[in-house]
Amino acid sequence: RLFVWLPAAVLLDSACAAIARDDDATFGILHSRFHELWSLAQCTWMGKGNDPRYTPTTCFETFPFPPDLTPNIPAADYAENIHAKAIAVAAFQLNQLRENWLNPPEWVDWVITPEEEKAGYPKRPVAKPGYEADLKKRTLTNLYNARPSWLDMAHKNLDKAVAVAYGWDDYTPDMSDGDILRRLLALNLER
Repeated sequence: RLFVWLPAAVLLDSACAAIARDDDATFGILHSRFHELWSLAQCTWMGKGNDPRYTPTTCFETFPFPPDLTPNIPAADYAENIHAKAIAVAAFQLNQLRENWLNPPEWVDWVITPEEEKAGYPKRPVAKPGYEADLKKRTLTNLYNARPSWLDMAHKNLDKAVAVAYGWDDYTPDMSDGDILRRLLALNLER
């Protein structure tokens, strides 16, 4: 369950879910520990290994977003909200760190053909000579499986910003998953 920014022109496969938002605050809330725990508790399961499957109806539509930052409100309407700003900054930093790891500037050239540009495609990364094999290993799955300390710290910063938006001043990274889920369920039932 990872979220990435994609151009609107990209058509997703049936196994992917698209959330049509363009703000870093929503991106950050969805990438928070709180949404991760909720989605794992509400998801469906599939495959031989009974793997979790993010389903919009059970994971997204039931998730109790922080007050005043819900998806039914246009992002422009809460752009000046201090909580939205804090979440957006943390989410932007997380995404920048991930992108720099995925496509290190010293390994990648960004290219686009005239046909691709005319069709509205974005530039795409192409490995510089000698970096092809290394770049193939740079996937979000591999990054999150390794979970380097800089990634963990970026997520903790994001989680703190989201917790403040919920009004959970007592939140700490060692708060139990059960306590978080109880709080989220209480918000869900209240709404």
